[in-house]
Formats: sequence, structure tokens, C-alpha cells
Amino acid sequence: MAAGTGAFAARSELRRWAGLPPEAEPRTPGAVDQRGAQWVAADPANWRRAERPADYAIDRVVIHVVQGSFASALKVFQDPWHAAAAHYVVRKDGHVAQLVRELDVAFHAGNRAYNERSIGIEHEGFVDRPESFTRAMYAASARLTAGICRRYGFPADREHLIGHVEVPGADHTDPGPYWDWDRYLRLVRAELRRPPSPSPHVSG
Repeated sequence: MAAGTGAFAARSELRRWAGLPPEAEPRTPGAVDQRGAQWVAADPANWRRAERPADYAIDRVVIHVVQGSFASALKVFQDPWHAAAAHYVVRKDGHVAQLVRELDVAFHAGNRAYNERSIGIEHEGFVDRPESFTRAMYAASARLTAGICRRYGFPADREHLIGHVEVPGADHTDPGPYWDWDRYLRLVRAELRRPPSPSPHVSG
């Protein structure tokens, strides 16, 4: 995380210990949590403000597939009547858009507790089309997930990296039978062995 977030986390821990609500972190419009991501704001009806991980610990990534295009995902997540959004959307060519800050709770999993504890990553494509899942998409998504694992200190395993279908009570089937979990885990773990890139400015 960016310089200064360590002090913020320490203050938040003191407030939690004292039984006080989490301290609100200042926000800068357009700030992203993942270097290189494009900021495309989801409609506020599709997420709620939080101060994670001060108020809710983050220990999961939920993998989704859009059942459509990158553009259609951005469109519905900007629609207040959709009532859902993921934190990120990954395009076939590896481009990443961030729609909700990791601090905040996106309505992506269909389960309140999992929304509060997780970060949702959508992927362009269709669950029944193996060609949807390109090399560039896997690589970009793995970098993104590795960064999330680093930021919140949880392992890259199948307990902590799950599909939407695995969320309790979920009525979705994504990412589907053609999502290669073994390949994905290898890529995420390879990214975690690399020296971390400088963090973007996320304290605002």
C-alpha cells in the first residue's frame, strides 16, 4: 500500500481496540488500488462505502465471468437499477478497469458476508466458450490477484481464491468449467515470487 497507509492502519487498530468506529480514510476521485488500472466509477447504488480492512477484514477474491463483453460489464455496473458491481473488470487483451475502491463493499457475490470480506474480479467472456479466457486475460488477472493477496496478507490457494459458484447461496455458475484454476494459481503464485511493483497512490 502507499506510504502513510501503515500509520492509518495503526490508528484504525487503536480505534477498534477502543470500541470506536473506523477512521474515515480521505478519498481522491479517480484513485486506483492496482497500478495501471483504468478508473471507471460504478454507480453508488451498486456498492456501499466502508473502511476496509479496518471495519471488515479482506480474505477472499471472487472470480466472475461477465456473460458478455467488457463494455457491457461497465455499462451495467454504471446502471443504478442493476444493483450489483464488481471491484474490477478484466478485458480479453488484459486491460483492467477498477469500478469500486477496495476500501468499499461491492455488491458482487450475492452474499452480504462474502461481499464484506472479498474483492470481486469480473472477466469478459462466456462460461461456455473456452476461447474467452485468453493468455493476456489470465496474466493480467493473476497480477491483479497477486497484488490483492499482498495487500491483505492472505495466501493464493483455493480457499481464498474462489469462483462465484462457490459463494454460499449463489445462483451463478461462473467462472464455469473452462476456467483453468490450476493454471491461474500457478500464475498468481509466480507473480507473488516477483519483487512487488511500486504501489499506486491509494491513500486518497
